[in-house]
Amino acid sequence: MEIMDQVSNLLTRYLSHVGNVVLKKNPAGTLKESSYDKLKTEPASSFITGFAKASILPPDWATKKYYVAGYGENNPAIGVLDEPHVHALWVDDRSGRGGVLFISCDCVGILNKDILKLRKAVTVALGDHYCRSVNIFCTHNHAGIDTMGIWGPLPLSGKDPKYMNLIRKQMIKAAKQAVADARESDVYYGTIQVPDMQEDIRLPHVYSKTLTRFRCVPKDGSREIWFLNFASHSESLQGCNSRISADFPHYLRNRIRLATGAETIYGVGAIGGMISMEIADEKAIREAGNDFAESTMQIGHKLGGYALQIEDEKQLTPYVNLLRKELFVPVENTILSIAGRVHIIEADWYADSKLPKKICLKTEMTYIDFGGVPMLLIPCEMFPELAFGGYLSAEESAEGKGPEINPVPLTEIAGEKELLIFGLANDELGYVLPPNDFMLHPTQPYLETPRDRLGRRHYEETNSLGPQTAQVLADCFASIMEKVKEE
Repeated sequence: MEIMDQVSNLLTRYLSHVGNVVLKKNPAGTLKESSYDKLKTEPASSFITGFAKASILPPDWATKKYYVAGYGENNPAIGVLDEPHVHALWVDDRSGRGGVLFISCDCVGILNKDILKLRKAVTVALGDHYCRSVNIFCTHNHAGIDTMGIWGPLPLSGKDPKYMNLIRKQMIKAAKQAVADARESDVYYGTIQVPDMQEDIRLPHVYSKTLTRFRCVPKDGSREIWFLNFASHSESLQGCNSRISADFPHYLRNRIRLATGAETIYGVGAIGGMISMEIADEKAIREAGNDFAESTMQIGHKLGGYALQIEDEKQLTPYVNLLRKELFVPVENTILSIAGRVHIIEADWYADSKLPKKICLKTEMTYIDFGGVPMLLIPCEMFPELAFGGYLSAEESAEGKGPEINPVPLTEIAGEKELLIFGLANDELGYVLPPNDFMLHPTQPYLETPRDRLGRRHYEETNSLGPQTAQVLADCFASIMEKVKEE
């Protein structure tokens, strides 16, 4: 038996031991039932909206070692291309139920344990300004500083506690300023198709080409707030980058601000599988030894140009209804589990004797009806076919498994083809794949990247919790929609 096979067997046995230990100390209990917070009265005549942003570039970046959360571990930052920020949008439907806060962070992802701390800190800091929901999502920026721990000098964590404290302080600052900035506003929702910017490097080629925009227009004529969503990894600077940046979203926001004066908060959609921005002349740039700073700027400006072209809008009715639901997700990935046990990544572990490896994580999902626009905040990088359908057939899949073993797509569960997905929201569980195309290395699962019978690599599985995640998330969403439709 090869040494890596022995290592894999040892890790599997250790994880089983860990499951038994956690089962005694922290069993997965019954989760609290959630209710749908739906407006019961006539809507107000308008929304209240406010915006603020705050830099999350540490002042000591040049003298202290920070790790870029990019493609490989142990990549210390050597410069700054542009400043990453947190952006906050405050929305109050004037129903008396309290406001809803959306916070976008220019980072790769934030685990739920940290999200809970950040949410509590923001809520306490707002004090008398009643906030009924705080939602933190990440742009999945691969040129930001490590906020998860797995891009440091392994086996040490790359997440710096002082940097996480900076993010906390700046989120509080942005949240308070967004509330102070609140103005009576109308909100318009529009979309545009972006046919020529994305690429999908894993079959099936299914993804959303829709750029969506909520446009908050203050009645006093002051600057607008744009809330955008688009499906792409923020990784246009590529793995050769060692400079801190917000990647193309920075230039997207700049293009909009220069053209209109509007401020922008940005979030990503279903980006697993792998949806990224296509780079013109990528091979030539790489072979010439150049970096991708210029092309990244061009990508952001081009996407910003599409946002500026949106004309097909509808005015939203002033209400924000929502339902947040917690759930447990099985963990079968031995590598991620061990990383958690040695505190490379920080998470609270639970155990359930009915699960294959006994271990699970608690996470959350939030459904929001924003004035008639259905939104789903998911805690992961979901393969788009799980949201929109279009699964591989048995003939096309890795091991000949048919699509009938996959969950019902989220848009079908919702009964809404235009369901708006926000990924990496309130957690980062990694990739979530369709079960019929989920393939592991036969002797070194989660350690090695296998190739299937058709010669295709199955890298994403090594950064997933396991094959059950997709069905668990779909079941959770189905239970959410049952409650929503009951009202």
